Amino acid sequence: MITKRHKSIQITKFDDTKVTSALDQVAIEEPLEIQLCSETEALSAAKSISVTMRTPGHDEDLAMGFLFTESIIHSAEDIKSIDVVGETDQESGSKNIVRVSIKPSIEIDTDTLTRHFYTTSSCGVCGKASIEAIYNKGCQATKSQFSIHRSALIALPEKLREQQIIFGKTGGLHAAALFNTHGEIILVREDVGRHNAVDKIIGAMLRRKKLLANEMGIIVSGRTSFELMQKTIVAGIPMLAAVSAPSSLAISLAEKFNVTLIGFLRNNKFNIYSSSKRINN
Repeated sequence: MITKRHKSIQITKFDDTKVTSALDQVAIEEPLEIQLCSETEALSAAKSISVTMRTPGHDEDLAMGFLFTESIIHSAEDIKSIDVVGETDQESGSKNIVRVSIKPSIEIDTDTLTRHFYTTSSCGVCGKASIEAIYNKGCQATKSQFSIHRSALIALPEKLREQQIIFGKTGGLHAAALFNTHGEIILVREDVGRHNAVDKIIGAMLRRKKLLANEMGIIVSGRTSFELMQKTIVAGIPMLAAVSAPSSLAISLAEKFNVTLIGFLRNNKFNIYSSSKRINN
């Protein structure tokens, strides 16, 4: 069965005084469970480590990108096999469990497999502690010499839009894309969650054994959060551009790790929030 990423639904449209019935295309959103197992006593039974709402498609990339950016795995060689399992969803035609088997030689602290979310200011996790956690993963400030001309940078949003196939049909998905120093789009992924789209990009590069991607940049269709900047840093990507605003913690993180952070990249304009030296005039 072919995986569907959008579907048609019957809607009622209001236009001034006219009311009509029509078909609308909407993005499919379904849960994906990521499981981890290995030939060890602790993981002999598959352990569920994350459930994320996502748009079906490229699920193996999503799982691998998530495991890598959460520092659960450190290379594609850590993985013995990856399988999409479970019952087939009748609406999308997809299976909603990805089971990743890691090599028994890879040491995993099972107590740390619960994913940590950074939510509101009342959650008890401060910005300083969040940034320190990135250092604790072994990440260092990038020394990449990657750069891009200003004209190539401002052309990226339109190039990204042209390749957002499902967004063009539904208007309901985020996108992330990897680009090179010439402003050429290398890889695009779409998802209802911007962090999922980025994980799909990173997972695809990991499977192709092209990480760390220190001669590439990444562009996202929405805003830039701490989580997106964290994923960018772990993947070794020296530039993150977004069509909308960055958060204060994303800016602090970019400054600490020498990542060029671009915001409000649209209508031939953009703001540089850190490491402006990578933009050529």
